Amino acid sequence: MRTVYVVSDSQLEQIKRNQRQEELDNIELSRKRLEETYQSKVKILDEREQELQEELKSLTSSKEEEVKT
Repeated sequence: MRTVYVVSDSQLEQIKRNQRQEELDNIELSRKRLEETYQSKVKILDEREQELQEELKSLTSSKEEEVKT
């Protein structure tokens, strides 16, 4: 058996506004989390890129020294 609620037009409008506001809040929160996650991943990639560049420099310097001797 289904339950039926009867509400006034103004109550229905308020319910709709509340639902839209809740949806908007969720979108904003999701966007913020996504941006934070993105920034975190970019930072990790930047750090790894730096490490690899340093290793490559070190390996290149070692190789040049071997060639000189």
